[in-house]
Amino acid sequence: MKTKKNNVVTLDQFKDKHYGKPGTTKRDQLEAGYENFKIGALIHEARLEKGMTQEELAEKVGTTKSYISKIENNIKEARISTLQKIVELGFGGKLQLSIKL
Repeated sequence: MKTKKNNVVTLDQFKDKHYGKPGTTKRDQLEAGYENFKIGALIHEARLEKGMTQEELAEKVGTTKSYISKIENNIKEARISTLQKIVELGFGGKLQLSIKL
């Protein structure tokens, strides 16, 4: 009986192979895009958890439903000041940022 060879790779190994090592232009662009996507996904998740529509969130924050949709879908990058409004005014939360060196 032949055994299948295990071709499992980690996410970092995949990124190294297809996008280069950390610090290369292609890899840095990938990582930056992921961070923007992650912010949009976090906003989307928090909005659903609060039981809000995009329109309701936009009204609380003082922007448009279209803009909230663009942030959630990674079409627009949110400025930190806008992100703070979304979290504090829209969700009643507190924005916390950290820097890892």
